[in-house]
Amino acid sequence: MEQKQFKRTTVTAALPYANGGVHIGHLAGVYVPADIYVRYLRLKKKEVIFIGGSDEHGVPITIRARKEGCTPQDVVDRFHTMIKQSFEEFGISFDIYSRTTSETHHQFAAEWFRKLYDDGKLCEETTTQLYDEEAQQFLADRYVTGECPHCHNTGAYGDQCEKCGRDLSPTELINPKSTISGSTPVLKETKNWYLPLNDYQEWLKQWILEEHREWRPNVYGQCKSWLDMDLQPRAMTRDLNWGIPVPVEGAEGKVLYVWFDAPIGYVSNTKELCDREPERWGPWQQWWQDEDTRLVHFIGKDNIVFHCIIFPVMMRAHGQYVMPDNVPANEFLNLEDDKISTSRNWAIWLHEYLRDFPGKQDVLRYVLTANAPETKDNNFTWRDFQERNNSELVAIYGNFVNRALQLTKKYWGGAVPPCGELTDTDRAALDEFKDVKQRVEALLEQFKFREAQKEAMNLARIGNKYITDCEPWKVAKTDMKRVETILNISLQLVANLAIAFEPFLPFSSAKLRSLLNIDSFDWEQLGSTSLLSAGHQLAEPELLFEKIEDDVIEAQLQRLADIKKANEAAQYQAAPIKDTVSFEDFERLDIRVGLVKACEKVKKSKKLLQFTIDDGSGTDRTILSGIAAFYEHPEELVGRRILFVANFAPRQMMGIESQGMILSAVDYDDTLSVVTTTKDVKPGSQVG
Repeated sequence: MEQKQFKRTTVTAALPYANGGVHIGHLAGVYVPADIYVRYLRLKKKEVIFIGGSDEHGVPITIRARKEGCTPQDVVDRFHTMIKQSFEEFGISFDIYSRTTSETHHQFAAEWFRKLYDDGKLCEETTTQLYDEEAQQFLADRYVTGECPHCHNTGAYGDQCEKCGRDLSPTELINPKSTISGSTPVLKETKNWYLPLNDYQEWLKQWILEEHREWRPNVYGQCKSWLDMDLQPRAMTRDLNWGIPVPVEGAEGKVLYVWFDAPIGYVSNTKELCDREPERWGPWQQWWQDEDTRLVHFIGKDNIVFHCIIFPVMMRAHGQYVMPDNVPANEFLNLEDDKISTSRNWAIWLHEYLRDFPGKQDVLRYVLTANAPETKDNNFTWRDFQERNNSELVAIYGNFVNRALQLTKKYWGGAVPPCGELTDTDRAALDEFKDVKQRVEALLEQFKFREAQKEAMNLARIGNKYITDCEPWKVAKTDMKRVETILNISLQLVANLAIAFEPFLPFSSAKLRSLLNIDSFDWEQLGSTSLLSAGHQLAEPELLFEKIEDDVIEAQLQRLADIKKANEAAQYQAAPIKDTVSFEDFERLDIRVGLVKACEKVKKSKKLLQFTIDDGSGTDRTILSGIAAFYEHPEELVGRRILFVANFAPRQMMGIESQGMILSAVDYDDTLSVVTTTKDVKPGSQVG
């Protein structure tokens, strides 16, 4: 299919959540590649707008505010300011970086929802959810904790158990408690509004699977896996008091789902910018509703579904928006062979990097691009960071620039010498880099930033080899005319580096232009051998990059070692003792010994084991337990004497009646073992 030519491009970068800082995983996955692409388009004099902002609604922010004893607005104000300043200092060149708590966004998102509501594009559904009668509010998943039915961690959340990693729903928890009041919640009916994704399934299949086969395999594959299943309506409202109020009668106490309002932030932030500078940007509609506009979303792989399925359905239902032409989502970046985790503080935070490595923004940009997780998860290590800086930026790029400038200062007083007759060596070097513009452009257009940066670095390799092969310090003894040509060609290569690296390393390119005493270059000049005129005076040479010493890296490795040690100490710490109960409450539990006669996995269930137990009554007892993940061969439990609660009310699961609960112990490393006796106690014996 022939690629459509667009008049302008709207580029968005995923809105970072204003509940913490930005780390290197975010930078590698979203913000560095987005910035490279936008800088490239600007250099080509293309019409482009770059939209960013903070995502400031949702339950995690309310939880953090409650823990810190402040308001949600206090939380987002603090982190929005920190994130925005870090991006600015790091050189992420947004045209606007706004926020979803702005008045413009609140009004815009509410109007979008109301249009879908008025047009009959939403459906109402009444469901039962957990409700805190003391706090008089419905509980979002993260406001409910209880015992995980799988690993029996007593601190599992309503959406996930962080010990065993299982996805949960609040109603699955054993002994659920509200984190707001500590009371036991009750089930209560509530009404919410849903986006019927199923109504758009055939359109999505045609648009993505047929019309966008060029998307990255990870994006296309994830979309296909969703579309191969039956899409279901998804709630676009929540029972919560922090967010944008649902603009519908009878929706008091409800707000827009954060994943409904957040992507709309791209549009509302564009409107805010265009309203502020209409003479420069024109009407906001041209950036979102004009068919001559190309829309590109830069995101991480965890946001693919929202940007490729849910947000497009929202725009399609609205009826006036262009669809994303590409969504170049990256995979994840690990840190020192371990998954980045904000909860474990296993991360390199941007604001801390800027503090510890002042003036070295481009070093991190270079390393993150060189290790970009474009097709699979990749890894960041401090040793690799040091090696790439010292062996590539310093020893190749910086070394070539310094050699060319210092030799020019020595032999020509810092002015560009004229170019004389070319030799075969000159022609070979020039021939190597004549197609650099075409190669770099082709890779950038395909969002292959890692390879494009490698092509730029090849220019410096060519230059270094050229100077080494020509040996101007030797030639100067017999032929200064030849030295002039060598230096001229070397300086033209240096000037080309300033252009080629501009999208990737903007700070270094600006410094290099100052060393060349040139204000700016055009992208179209890349590949030219006449960028610097003979006689042009250069500035005093300076090092473009500096070596990073071992002690600097050791300090960063020690910091991570301290974090890992603290995490391990926390991991091997017993869970807090539960609230005191009376002896009478304990006596109500009838815990007994049972002899396992059979144990097998329940068909069509990945979680459940079915125990057949001799409980001493003469009739076998059936108990289901969600511990299948911990016993690959459940038959090994046959013959064991285990403990179980005998007087729980029977419960239907997978069409089987479970008559009790198996007692298990969860170790500090999240492994699990059923509780057994040390002697052959008779089945039915009571525990007390």
